Amino acid sequence: MSPAARYYITTAIAYANNRPGLHTLFEVIGADVIARWHRMKGDETRFLTGTDEHSVNIAQRAAELGKEPLEFANENVALFRGAEDALLISPDRFIRTIDPDHVKAVQEMVRRAHANGDIYVGTYEGWYCPAEGFKAPSDVVETSGVTRCPNHPTVTLEWLSEHNWFFRLSAYQERLERHFEEHPEFAQPDYRRNEMLGFIRGGLEDFSISRAVGTWGIPFPIMPDGSSSQRADGSWDPDAGTVYVWYDALINYVTGAGFPDDPAGFAHWWPADLHVIGKDIARFHTIYWPAMLWSAGLEAPRHVWIHGFLLTQGERMSKSLGNFLDPIDVVRALGADGARYVTLREVAFDKDTEVSWDSFVRRYNADLANDFGNLLNRTISMANRYFDGERPAVGPDAGLARVWGEALASYQDRLAGCLLHDALCALWDVVGAANRLVDAEQPWTLAKAMKAGDEAAGVKLRAVLGDLVEACRLISLAVAPFMPTAAPRALTQLGYAYPYGPDGNGGPALADELRWGAHAGEAGRLATAEPLFPRLETEAATPAAG
Repeated sequence: MSPAARYYITTAIAYANNRPGLHTLFEVIGADVIARWHRMKGDETRFLTGTDEHSVNIAQRAAELGKEPLEFANENVALFRGAEDALLISPDRFIRTIDPDHVKAVQEMVRRAHANGDIYVGTYEGWYCPAEGFKAPSDVVETSGVTRCPNHPTVTLEWLSEHNWFFRLSAYQERLERHFEEHPEFAQPDYRRNEMLGFIRGGLEDFSISRAVGTWGIPFPIMPDGSSSQRADGSWDPDAGTVYVWYDALINYVTGAGFPDDPAGFAHWWPADLHVIGKDIARFHTIYWPAMLWSAGLEAPRHVWIHGFLLTQGERMSKSLGNFLDPIDVVRALGADGARYVTLREVAFDKDTEVSWDSFVRRYNADLANDFGNLLNRTISMANRYFDGERPAVGPDAGLARVWGEALASYQDRLAGCLLHDALCALWDVVGAANRLVDAEQPWTLAKAMKAGDEAAGVKLRAVLGDLVEACRLISLAVAPFMPTAAPRALTQLGYAYPYGPDGNGGPALADELRWGAHAGEAGRLATAEPLFPRLETEAATPAAG
């Protein structure tokens, strides 16, 4: 991708019905890494995340607490924003479904679908999940005689019969099948794509896009007779109902790109390059959403990446079960960089992963405190001690350079494929090779020989430490999207300026900086070595769950 390319990435927007857990923000951390990577590459990047605030369960929970829905939502949005700030999340926009431009975008999408003949009035009777909407008979489960939503097993379903507007999803079945076949990269990983294609081939049913009751939501802009529901005074006729929460929520992605009031901006940013979403909402994003866009005369997103869940003892991590990790507590224990690294190294970005607090601490100690932290610390300490702070130049030995070249190619390939855990694994192959070089060459032995007058040992020592300094420089830069504050601290200790802004913008194209020996011949001095990742005890500062 050329440096002038643009890149638009989004996450699913989270229900603002509770404080966030680390599992809620897992995909946001991953998307932030991908956005930072593109910024540092020189791509014009837009990163969108936010909150979904019109769900029925938000209104219900607010009423239980004696609060207005907006007051309740504002309190929870503040918790999301605080947690994301603590994790160094850097969106270009944090969108809320109550934002005025989003309300306009949703109503315009409804009008376009109506003008295209894709929505109609009908009656729906069935199970309604307050967190998700009406459920097809095939999409509920019976547990001990109780009907449950598989995605929200603790939420009580309601049997409802309503006069609603429906979207003709069935009219797009052939086009969706063709799109999946012609664009295999559209929904990934492959096994998730195959699941969605199987669902499409099983036959698509039209779905409800309005609610006839309640006022907490975006006013439906059309009356049953096709006239506008907006009154002369600008208010909306409550008899028109509100827009169904999922139809509303999906549209945030085009709102964030400038639809409909900024046509030039929208033409620049749409279609989205990547939606990062969880497996429980894959149907909405890979089947409902493209059809909605086509109905409005818009393009489908280019890629949808479907990740799995964080599991604890085989169960999905969730706030309702009380088995989740508080992101603020995780940051307090591991630091923002440590929390980001450990989450994305321990949790596969393509499937469900069993995690625990102990596994997080072990990963932090092994990868950060021991392997990388120790490599950086002893490299700088030895170079300072043996060469009076002068930064040794890259030596002629090609061993680490070759390892770096192979690892960088793998790292870039894994990042492009959204396999963030594997990308980090590729970088840590270099960390391991560099530590093995220290053990094999024993710089302290070479230094002793140099001090005794062995000139060859001195040349060898300078070359070894020069290669180690270069490896540390490259690893620090490459890992910067994952650990955005540790990277500049490491570069400073190595005597290099960190040319990128706090969100990864600015500075030279990262590809140039990641060449082995990119700054060969530039004199410099090392700073004092300072540990970046203090070692933790396994039991220390265990975050509260629930």
